[in-house]
Amino acid sequence: MEYIEEQIFKQNNFSEIPLKLDDYENCTFFNCNFLNSNLSEVKFIECEFIDCNLSNAQLNKTSFQNVKFKDCKMLGLQFDNCNEFGLSFSFNSCQLNHSSFYKTKIKKTIFKNSQLQETDFAEADLTSVVFDNCNLTQSVFNHTILEKSDFRTSYNYSIDPEINRIKKTKFSILGISGLLDKYTIDIEK
Repeated sequence: MEYIEEQIFKQNNFSEIPLKLDDYENCTFFNCNFLNSNLSEVKFIECEFIDCNLSNAQLNKTSFQNVKFKDCKMLGLQFDNCNEFGLSFSFNSCQLNHSSFYKTKIKKTIFKNSQLQETDFAEADLTSVVFDNCNLTQSVFNHTILEKSDFRTSYNYSIDPEINRIKKTKFSILGISGLLDKYTIDIEK
């Protein structure tokens, strides 16, 4: 296994020629295709992915430590299969629909301007996570720790306060109906 540092990868098609199962630190992946790739056991440390397609990539024991994703298509990713050690990342303008963060501990993660439709956050620890202008249509929050998280600018979420921990969580008055969905009441704005 090699240690690759401060490399820039541009327009590589890792769906055709797989990424080597190495350790990558301070690397940038720009406009690369990882569609259906096997990224199992690869370590990404302080890397950046810009305008990449990682949809349906395999993430068994993959390490993401302080990794930034920007303008990436990331449909159907199973982040719950990642290596838990040092798991930390941020997402800006990404499509994460149908992905899973089931039982992950991703405190202080930032999701900004992202699509998180039908994403599974069940039993995850999302303490102090920021959802900034995110679409959370049909995302699952079930026994999720949401303490001190920020949903003020996000929309289309449905969170049951009785089965999720929401102490000191921030919501806007416009999004408060997402906390009352289970009661099937009509709220006029």
